[in-house]
Amino acid sequence: MLYFLAIWIGLSTSTPDAWPAFLGAGSEPRDANALPLSWSPSENIVWLAPIPGHGQSSPVVWDDRAFVTSVEGPEKNTYHVVCLNTTDGSELWHKQIENSAPEKNSYYISRAAPTPVVDEHRVIAVFESGDCVAYDHAGKELWTRTLAKDEGPFIAEFGLGASPCQTESALFVLLEHDGPSSLLAIDKQSGKTLWMASREPRRSWSSPAIIEVEGEPQVVVSSAGTVDGYDPKTGKLLWTFKDVGGNTSTTPIDIGGGRFLIGASPGRNGENAGSAADSNGLMQVTRDGDTWTATRKWTAAKATPTWASPIVHEGLAYWINRSGVVYCFDVTTGEEVYTERIKQSSWATPFGVGNRVYFFGKDGLVTVLAAGREFKILAENTTWNDDTLPPEAKLAEETSEERQRAAAMFSKPTLYGVAVTDDAFLLRVGNAVICVR
Repeated sequence: MLYFLAIWIGLSTSTPDAWPAFLGAGSEPRDANALPLSWSPSENIVWLAPIPGHGQSSPVVWDDRAFVTSVEGPEKNTYHVVCLNTTDGSELWHKQIENSAPEKNSYYISRAAPTPVVDEHRVIAVFESGDCVAYDHAGKELWTRTLAKDEGPFIAEFGLGASPCQTESALFVLLEHDGPSSLLAIDKQSGKTLWMASREPRRSWSSPAIIEVEGEPQVVVSSAGTVDGYDPKTGKLLWTFKDVGGNTSTTPIDIGGGRFLIGASPGRNGENAGSAADSNGLMQVTRDGDTWTATRKWTAAKATPTWASPIVHEGLAYWINRSGVVYCFDVTTGEEVYTERIKQSSWATPFGVGNRVYFFGKDGLVTVLAAGREFKILAENTTWNDDTLPPEAKLAEETSEERQRAAAMFSKPTLYGVAVTDDAFLLRVGNAVICVR
Protein backbone atom coordinates (compact mmCIF):
# COMPACT_ATOMS: atom_id res chain seq x y z
CA MET A 1 0.00 0.00 0.00
CA LEU A 2 1.03 3.60 -0.39
CA TYR A 3 1.96 5.49 2.74
CA PHE A 4 0.89 9.10 3.05
CA LEU A 5 1.37 11.67 5.75
CA ALA A 6 -1.60 12.65 7.87
CA ILE A 7 0.48 15.13 9.87
CA TRP A 8 -0.98 18.20 8.17
CA ILE A 9 -4.60 17.32 7.73
CA GLY A 10 -5.99 18.71 10.98
CA LEU A 11 -8.83 16.24 11.00
CA SER A 12 -11.83 16.38 13.29
CA THR A 13 -13.03 13.30 15.18
CA SER A 14 -14.60 11.92 11.98
CA THR A 15 -12.23 11.30 9.09
CA PRO A 16 -13.48 12.74 5.79
CA ASP A 17 -13.42 10.90 2.50
CA ALA A 18 -10.49 12.90 1.20
CA TRP A 19 -7.98 12.87 -1.65
CA PRO A 20 -6.46 16.21 -0.67
CA ALA A 21 -3.55 16.76 -3.06
CA PHE A 22 -1.57 15.50 -6.03
CA LEU A 23 -1.14 11.69 -5.98
CA GLY A 24 -3.42 11.48 -2.95
CA ALA A 25 -0.92 12.89 -0.44
CA GLY A 26 -2.68 12.97 2.92
CA SER A 27 -5.36 10.40 2.03
CA GLU A 28 -6.36 7.41 4.13
CA PRO A 29 -5.87 3.80 2.90
CA ARG A 30 -8.63 2.48 0.65
CA ASP A 31 -10.51 -0.83 0.72
CA ALA A 32 -10.10 -2.78 -2.51
CA ASN A 33 -13.44 -4.53 -1.96
CA ALA A 34 -15.23 -1.16 -2.18
CA LEU A 35 -13.57 -0.16 -5.46
CA PRO A 36 -14.50 -1.45 -8.92
CA LEU A 37 -12.24 -4.01 -10.57
CA SER A 38 -13.74 -3.81 -14.05
CA TRP A 39 -15.76 -1.37 -16.12
CA SER A 40 -16.57 -0.27 -19.67
CA PRO A 41 -18.25 2.78 -21.25
CA SER A 42 -21.59 1.10 -20.47
CA GLU A 43 -20.78 -0.59 -17.14
CA ASN A 44 -19.91 0.91 -13.71
CA ILE A 45 -19.45 4.43 -15.08
CA VAL A 46 -22.02 6.28 -12.98
CA TRP A 47 -21.50 9.82 -14.25
CA LEU A 48 -19.48 11.97 -16.61
CA ALA A 49 -19.21 15.70 -15.87
CA PRO A 50 -18.10 18.03 -18.69
CA ILE A 51 -15.55 20.68 -17.65
CA PRO A 52 -15.12 24.03 -19.49
CA GLY A 53 -11.92 24.41 -21.47
CA HIS A 54 -9.12 21.91 -20.93
CA GLY A 55 -7.04 20.88 -17.92
CA GLN A 56 -4.19 18.47 -17.20
CA SER A 57 -4.62 18.56 -13.41
CA SER A 58 -6.04 15.76 -11.28
CA PRO A 59 -9.19 16.16 -9.17
CA VAL A 60 -8.94 16.55 -5.40
CA VAL A 61 -11.70 15.49 -3.01
CA TRP A 62 -13.07 16.47 0.39
CA ASP A 63 -16.15 14.58 1.62
CA ASP A 64 -18.74 14.73 -1.18
CA ARG A 65 -17.01 17.48 -3.17
CA ALA A 66 -14.48 17.14 -5.97
CA PHE A 67 -12.50 20.15 -7.18
CA VAL A 68 -10.93 20.42 -10.62
CA THR A 69 -9.22 23.14 -12.68
CA SER A 70 -9.01 24.04 -16.38
CA VAL A 71 -8.18 26.84 -18.81
CA GLU A 72 -9.77 28.11 -22.02
CA GLY A 73 -9.41 30.80 -24.66
CA PRO A 74 -7.01 31.29 -27.60
CA GLU A 75 -4.54 33.02 -25.27
CA LYS A 76 -5.37 30.84 -22.25
CA ASN A 77 -7.46 33.80 -21.20
CA THR A 78 -9.60 32.28 -18.44
CA TYR A 79 -8.85 29.82 -15.65
CA HIS A 80 -11.66 27.78 -14.08
CA VAL A 81 -12.16 26.13 -10.70
CA VAL A 82 -15.14 23.76 -10.68
CA CYS A 83 -16.70 22.00 -7.68
CA LEU A 84 -18.62 18.79 -8.39
CA ASN A 85 -20.84 16.59 -6.23
CA THR A 86 -19.09 13.21 -6.10
CA THR A 87 -22.42 11.38 -5.77
CA ASP A 88 -23.91 12.39 -9.11
CA GLY A 89 -21.38 14.69 -10.82
CA SER A 90 -23.61 17.75 -10.60
CA GLU A 91 -21.89 21.14 -10.56
CA LEU A 92 -22.07 22.78 -7.13
CA TRP A 93 -20.19 25.93 -8.11
CA HIS A 94 -17.88 27.27 -10.79
CA LYS A 95 -15.44 30.19 -10.51
CA GLN A 96 -13.36 31.98 -13.14
CA ILE A 97 -10.27 34.15 -12.90
CA GLU A 98 -8.48 36.09 -15.62
CA ASN A 99 -5.05 34.83 -16.63
CA SER A 100 -2.54 37.51 -15.63
CA ALA A 101 0.02 36.26 -18.18
CA PRO A 102 -1.82 35.26 -21.39
CA GLU A 103 0.00 33.12 -23.96
CA LYS A 104 -0.98 31.04 -26.98
CA ASN A 105 -3.13 28.06 -26.03
CA SER A 106 -1.10 25.18 -27.41
CA TYR A 107 -0.77 21.40 -27.14
CA TYR A 108 2.92 22.07 -26.66
CA ILE A 109 2.70 23.76 -23.25
CA SER A 110 1.02 23.04 -19.94
CA ARG A 111 -2.71 23.74 -19.68
CA ALA A 112 -3.96 24.08 -16.10
CA ALA A 113 -1.42 21.39 -15.18
CA PRO A 114 -0.88 21.91 -11.42
CA THR A 115 -3.30 19.90 -9.26
CA PRO A 116 -4.98 21.97 -6.51
CA VAL A 117 -4.93 21.14 -2.79
CA VAL A 118 -7.85 20.97 -0.39
CA ASP A 119 -8.26 20.75 3.38
CA GLU A 120 -11.21 21.08 5.74
CA HIS A 121 -11.31 24.89 5.31
CA ARG A 122 -10.35 25.69 1.71
CA VAL A 123 -9.34 24.63 -1.77
CA ILE A 124 -6.30 26.36 -3.28
CA ALA A 125 -5.62 26.37 -7.02
CA VAL A 126 -2.25 27.31 -8.50
CA PHE A 127 -1.96 27.86 -12.25
CA GLU A 128 1.13 27.86 -14.47
CA SER A 129 0.86 31.63 -14.93
CA GLY A 130 1.47 32.04 -11.19
CA ASP A 131 -2.15 32.99 -10.53
CA CYS A 132 -3.15 31.46 -7.21
CA VAL A 133 -6.59 31.58 -5.57
CA ALA A 134 -8.22 30.13 -2.45
CA TYR A 135 -11.95 29.43 -1.98
CA ASP A 136 -13.90 27.97 0.89
CA HIS A 137 -15.89 24.81 0.20
CA ALA A 138 -18.96 26.88 -0.72
CA GLY A 139 -17.03 28.80 -3.39
CA LYS A 140 -16.41 32.07 -1.51
CA GLU A 141 -13.08 33.64 -2.48
CA LEU A 142 -10.72 33.85 0.52
CA TRP A 143 -7.63 35.34 -1.12
CA THR A 144 -5.83 35.59 -4.44
CA ARG A 145 -2.19 36.03 -5.48
CA THR A 146 -0.33 36.79 -8.70
CA LEU A 147 2.97 35.05 -7.96
CA ALA A 148 4.61 36.29 -11.16
CA LYS A 149 4.55 39.85 -9.79
CA ASP A 150 6.76 38.83 -6.86
CA GLU A 151 8.69 35.83 -8.21
CA GLY A 152 8.52 36.19 -12.03
CA PRO A 153 8.34 36.67 -14.83
CA PHE A 154 8.32 32.95 -15.61
CA ILE A 155 10.37 31.99 -18.67
CA ALA A 156 9.16 28.51 -19.60
CA GLU A 157 8.99 27.23 -23.19
CA PHE A 158 6.73 24.33 -22.20
CA GLY A 159 4.99 26.02 -19.27
CA LEU A 160 5.13 25.30 -15.56
CA GLY A 161 3.72 21.99 -14.38
CA ALA A 162 4.56 21.36 -10.73
CA SER A 163 1.65 20.71 -8.38
CA PRO A 164 1.85 22.19 -4.87
CA CYS A 165 2.06 20.15 -1.68
CA GLN A 166 0.90 21.17 1.78
CA THR A 167 1.19 20.86 5.53
CA GLU A 168 -1.56 21.86 7.95
CA SER A 169 -0.71 25.56 7.69
CA ALA A 170 1.43 26.03 4.56
CA LEU A 171 1.34 25.54 0.81
CA PHE A 172 4.60 24.80 -1.03
CA VAL A 173 4.88 25.90 -4.66
CA LEU A 174 7.84 24.98 -6.88
CA LEU A 175 8.52 27.68 -9.49
CA GLU A 176 11.19 26.32 -11.84
CA HIS A 177 11.94 27.76 -15.27
CA ASP A 178 14.72 29.36 -17.32
CA GLY A 179 14.89 32.40 -15.05
CA PRO A 180 15.53 32.78 -11.31
CA SER A 181 13.59 29.93 -9.68
CA SER A 182 12.38 29.18 -6.18
CA LEU A 183 10.51 27.00 -3.73
CA LEU A 184 7.85 29.16 -2.10
CA ALA A 185 5.99 28.61 1.18
CA ILE A 186 2.61 30.36 1.42
CA ASP A 187 0.39 30.73 4.48
CA LYS A 188 -2.81 28.88 3.57
CA GLN A 189 -5.02 31.14 5.66
CA SER A 190 -3.82 34.53 4.41
CA GLY A 191 -2.05 33.79 1.12
CA LYS A 192 1.08 35.62 2.29
CA THR A 193 4.60 34.35 1.64
CA LEU A 194 6.18 32.63 4.65
CA TRP A 195 9.59 32.04 3.06
CA MET A 196 11.28 31.73 -0.30
CA ALA A 197 14.21 29.41 -1.06
CA SER A 198 16.10 30.35 -4.22
CA ARG A 199 16.91 27.60 -6.74
CA GLU A 200 19.05 27.55 -9.86
CA PRO A 201 17.19 27.94 -13.17
CA ARG A 202 16.24 24.58 -14.64
CA ARG A 203 13.64 22.91 -16.84
CA SER A 204 11.55 20.56 -14.77
CA TRP A 205 7.89 19.68 -14.23
CA SER A 206 8.27 17.50 -11.14
CA SER A 207 6.28 18.34 -8.02
CA PRO A 208 7.50 18.74 -4.44
CA ALA A 209 6.32 16.30 -1.79
CA ILE A 210 6.10 16.05 1.98
CA ILE A 211 8.25 13.17 3.24
CA GLU A 212 8.48 12.20 6.91
CA VAL A 213 12.07 11.61 8.03
CA GLU A 214 12.93 10.60 11.59
CA GLY A 215 9.46 11.72 12.69
CA GLU A 216 9.73 15.16 11.08
CA PRO A 217 8.23 16.40 7.79
CA GLN A 218 10.48 17.66 5.03
CA VAL A 219 9.68 19.22 1.66
CA VAL A 220 11.50 17.03 -0.87
CA VAL A 221 12.15 18.21 -4.43
CA SER A 222 13.46 15.80 -7.08
CA SER A 223 14.28 17.98 -10.06
CA ALA A 224 16.70 18.16 -13.00
CA GLY A 225 19.95 17.03 -11.45
CA THR A 226 19.39 17.20 -7.70
CA VAL A 227 17.17 15.81 -4.97
CA ASP A 228 16.82 18.30 -2.11
CA GLY A 229 15.21 18.31 1.33
CA TYR A 230 13.94 21.50 3.00
CA ASP A 231 12.70 22.38 6.47
CA PRO A 232 9.00 23.24 5.91
CA LYS A 233 9.03 25.80 8.73
CA THR A 234 12.05 27.85 7.65
CA GLY A 235 12.97 26.88 4.08
CA LYS A 236 16.46 25.82 5.19
CA LEU A 237 18.12 23.36 2.83
CA LEU A 238 18.76 20.30 5.00
CA TRP A 239 20.45 18.04 2.47
CA THR A 240 21.09 17.64 -1.24
CA PHE A 241 21.86 14.64 -3.46
CA LYS A 242 23.53 15.33 -6.82
CA ASP A 243 24.24 11.91 -8.32
CA VAL A 244 21.08 11.97 -10.43
CA GLY A 245 19.95 13.12 -13.87
CA GLY A 246 16.81 13.14 -15.97
CA ASN A 247 14.56 13.58 -12.92
CA THR A 248 12.34 16.20 -14.49
CA SER A 249 8.77 14.91 -14.32
CA THR A 250 8.06 12.47 -11.48
CA THR A 251 7.31 13.09 -7.81
CA PRO A 252 8.69 11.39 -4.67
CA ILE A 253 6.04 9.46 -2.72
CA ASP A 254 6.57 8.75 0.97
CA ILE A 255 6.84 4.99 1.63
CA GLY A 256 7.89 5.20 5.28
CA GLY A 257 11.20 5.19 7.10
CA GLY A 258 12.52 8.26 5.28
CA ARG A 259 12.34 6.33 2.00
CA PHE A 260 11.00 7.26 -1.42
CA LEU A 261 11.52 6.29 -5.06
CA ILE A 262 13.15 8.44 -7.73
CA GLY A 263 11.98 8.43 -11.32
CA ALA A 264 14.19 9.66 -14.16
CA SER A 265 14.22 9.39 -17.94
CA PRO A 266 16.06 10.87 -20.95
CA GLY A 267 14.81 14.22 -22.22
CA ARG A 268 12.85 14.94 -25.39
CA ASN A 269 16.02 14.79 -27.49
CA GLY A 270 17.85 12.05 -25.55
CA GLU A 271 19.64 14.36 -23.13
CA ASN A 272 20.64 12.84 -19.76
CA ALA A 273 20.28 9.33 -21.22
CA GLY A 274 23.33 8.02 -19.37
CA SER A 275 22.64 9.54 -15.98
CA ALA A 276 18.90 8.80 -16.17
CA ALA A 277 19.59 5.09 -16.62
CA ASP A 278 21.40 5.02 -13.29
CA SER A 279 19.10 7.40 -11.40
CA ASN A 280 15.93 5.38 -10.86
CA GLY A 281 15.82 3.63 -7.53
CA LEU A 282 15.21 3.82 -3.80
CA MET A 283 16.41 6.82 -1.79
CA GLN A 284 16.68 6.99 1.99
CA VAL A 285 17.28 10.01 4.21
CA THR A 286 18.82 9.53 7.64
CA ARG A 287 19.86 11.79 10.50
CA ASP A 288 22.97 11.86 12.64
CA GLY A 289 22.63 14.65 15.18
CA ASP A 290 22.04 17.83 13.18
CA THR A 291 23.25 16.28 9.93
CA TRP A 292 20.90 14.83 7.34
CA THR A 293 22.18 12.46 4.64
CA ALA A 294 20.48 11.13 1.51
CA THR A 295 21.72 7.91 -0.08
CA ARG A 296 20.63 5.71 -2.96
CA LYS A 297 19.97 2.23 -1.58
CA TRP A 298 19.54 0.47 -4.91
CA THR A 299 19.11 1.21 -8.60
CA ALA A 300 16.15 0.10 -10.72
CA ALA A 301 18.07 -1.11 -13.75
CA LYS A 302 16.53 -0.19 -17.13
CA ALA A 303 13.46 1.46 -15.57
CA THR A 304 12.79 4.82 -17.26
CA PRO A 305 9.39 6.33 -16.46
CA THR A 306 8.14 9.25 -18.51
CA TRP A 307 5.11 10.83 -16.84
CA ALA A 308 3.87 8.49 -14.11
CA SER A 309 5.73 8.46 -10.79
CA PRO A 310 6.99 5.13 -9.43
CA ILE A 311 5.05 3.63 -6.50
CA VAL A 312 5.41 0.99 -3.81
CA HIS A 313 2.66 -1.49 -2.99
CA GLU A 314 2.83 -4.60 -0.79
CA GLY A 315 6.63 -4.58 -0.69
CA LEU A 316 7.12 -4.17 -4.44
CA ALA A 317 8.15 -1.09 -6.42
CA TYR A 318 6.63 -0.33 -9.83
CA TRP A 319 7.74 1.88 -12.73
CA ILE A 320 6.03 2.24 -16.13
CA ASN A 321 7.69 3.75 -19.22
CA ARG A 322 6.46 5.50 -22.39
CA SER A 323 6.03 2.14 -24.16
CA GLY A 324 3.85 0.60 -21.46
CA VAL A 325 6.60 -1.57 -19.99
CA VAL A 326 6.04 -2.26 -16.28
CA TYR A 327 9.16 -2.80 -14.17
CA CYS A 328 8.67 -4.50 -10.79
CA PHE A 329 11.35 -4.68 -8.08
CA ASP A 330 11.60 -5.90 -4.51
CA VAL A 331 11.55 -2.69 -2.49
CA THR A 332 13.91 -4.02 0.20
CA THR A 333 16.63 -5.56 -1.94
CA GLY A 334 16.16 -3.96 -5.36
CA GLU A 335 15.91 -7.41 -6.94
CA GLU A 336 14.16 -7.36 -10.30
CA VAL A 337 10.90 -9.30 -10.00
CA TYR A 338 9.59 -8.94 -13.55
CA THR A 339 9.56 -6.71 -16.62
CA GLU A 340 6.41 -6.99 -18.72
CA ARG A 341 4.52 -4.87 -21.23
CA ILE A 342 0.90 -3.75 -20.97
CA LYS A 343 -1.08 -2.18 -23.81
CA GLN A 344 -0.76 1.52 -22.94
CA SER A 345 1.68 3.85 -21.25
CA SER A 346 0.44 5.97 -18.35
CA TRP A 347 0.39 9.70 -17.76
CA ALA A 348 -1.33 9.21 -14.39
CA THR A 349 0.58 7.54 -11.56
CA PRO A 350 -0.45 3.93 -10.77
CA PHE A 351 -2.47 3.13 -7.66
CA GLY A 352 -2.10 0.05 -5.46
CA VAL A 353 -4.82 -1.26 -3.17
CA GLY A 354 -5.34 -4.72 -1.68
CA ASN A 355 -4.43 -7.38 -4.22
CA ARG A 356 -4.49 -4.95 -7.16
CA VAL A 357 -2.34 -2.36 -8.91
CA TYR A 358 -4.16 -0.06 -11.33
CA PHE A 359 -2.29 1.37 -14.34
CA PHE A 360 -4.21 4.23 -15.93
CA GLY A 361 -3.40 4.07 -19.64
CA LYS A 362 -3.16 7.51 -21.21
CA ASP A 363 -5.68 6.60 -23.93
CA GLY A 364 -8.22 5.41 -21.37
CA LEU A 365 -7.41 1.70 -21.04
CA VAL A 366 -6.97 0.96 -17.32
CA THR A 367 -5.03 -2.25 -16.74
CA VAL A 368 -5.36 -3.91 -13.33
CA LEU A 369 -2.47 -6.18 -12.35
CA ALA A 370 -2.41 -8.65 -9.48
CA ALA A 371 -0.27 -7.35 -6.65
CA GLY A 372 2.59 -9.74 -6.07
CA ARG A 373 5.59 -11.30 -7.72
CA GLU A 374 3.69 -12.93 -10.59
CA PHE A 375 2.71 -10.78 -13.57
CA LYS A 376 -1.01 -11.37 -13.93
CA ILE A 377 -3.62 -9.17 -15.60
CA LEU A 378 -6.87 -9.08 -13.64
CA ALA A 379 -8.76 -6.68 -15.89
CA GLU A 380 -8.39 -4.36 -18.89
CA ASN A 381 -10.98 -1.59 -18.71
CA THR A 382 -11.93 0.72 -21.58
CA THR A 383 -13.08 4.01 -20.03
CA TRP A 384 -14.48 5.84 -23.05
CA ASN A 385 -15.17 5.55 -26.75
CA ASP A 386 -15.71 8.09 -29.53
CA ASP A 387 -19.34 8.56 -28.53
CA THR A 388 -19.05 9.04 -24.76
CA LEU A 389 -16.72 12.03 -24.31
CA PRO A 390 -17.89 15.60 -24.93
CA PRO A 391 -16.44 17.11 -28.14
CA GLU A 392 -13.46 19.42 -27.83
CA ALA A 393 -12.46 22.14 -30.25
CA LYS A 394 -9.06 21.83 -31.90
CA LEU A 395 -6.40 24.40 -31.10
CA ALA A 396 -4.63 26.55 -33.66
CA GLU A 397 -2.26 24.83 -36.08
CA GLU A 398 1.33 24.53 -34.83
CA THR A 399 4.11 25.93 -37.02
CA SER A 400 7.27 23.91 -36.27
CA GLU A 401 7.70 20.18 -36.89
CA GLU A 402 8.48 19.56 -33.22
CA ARG A 403 5.33 21.33 -32.11
CA GLN A 404 3.28 19.45 -34.70
CA ARG A 405 4.53 16.14 -33.29
CA ALA A 406 3.47 17.25 -29.81
CA ALA A 407 0.07 18.26 -31.12
CA ALA A 408 -0.39 14.84 -32.71
CA MET A 409 0.44 13.17 -29.39
CA PHE A 410 -1.71 15.32 -27.12
CA SER A 411 -4.63 16.38 -29.28
CA LYS A 412 -6.42 13.09 -28.60
CA PRO A 413 -8.27 12.54 -25.28
CA THR A 414 -5.74 11.76 -22.55
CA LEU A 415 -6.29 10.28 -19.09
CA TYR A 416 -4.23 12.80 -17.13
CA GLY A 417 -4.93 11.98 -13.50
CA VAL A 418 -7.07 10.24 -10.93
CA ALA A 419 -8.56 10.75 -7.50
CA VAL A 420 -9.65 7.77 -5.42
CA THR A 421 -12.60 8.07 -3.04
CA ASP A 422 -13.82 5.45 -0.58
CA ASP A 423 -15.77 3.69 -3.35
CA ALA A 424 -14.90 5.24 -6.71
CA PHE A 425 -12.26 6.41 -9.17
CA LEU A 426 -12.57 9.96 -10.51
CA LEU A 427 -10.70 9.92 -13.83
CA ARG A 428 -9.66 13.19 -15.47
CA VAL A 429 -9.54 13.82 -19.18
CA GLY A 430 -8.97 17.28 -20.59
CA ASN A 431 -12.60 18.42 -20.64
CA ALA A 432 -14.37 15.97 -18.32
CA VAL A 433 -14.30 14.02 -15.08
CA ILE A 434 -15.51 10.40 -15.23
CA CYS A 435 -16.70 8.58 -12.11
CA VAL A 436 -16.25 4.79 -12.02
CA ARG A 437 -17.98 3.17 -9.06
